Amino acid sequence: MKGKIMEKFIEYSPIIIVILMFFVQQKIFVTPEQLEKKHREIMEEIEEKFVSKISFVDLKEQFSEVKEKIDKIYDLLIDLK
Repeated sequence: MKGKIMEKFIEYSPIIIVILMFFVQQKIFVTPEQLEKKHREIMEEIEEKFVSKISFVDLKEQFSEVKEKIDKIYDLLIDLK
């Protein structure tokens, strides 16, 4: 039985080699190094385009403080009239 499997494998080995070479040329499979490089590129792009959640929360708190101060100033101006 093993002999028959090996014979079939040898018979189809040129086709298997051609298919594997096609995959390598078309970069169907990536190496861990390529994957890590792409991951770093994506992370850098994200850092450039998006704000972190911590920064967003801080900015939101600052806006709330500014709104409160503006409301106080508005109330003072209305009381003066």
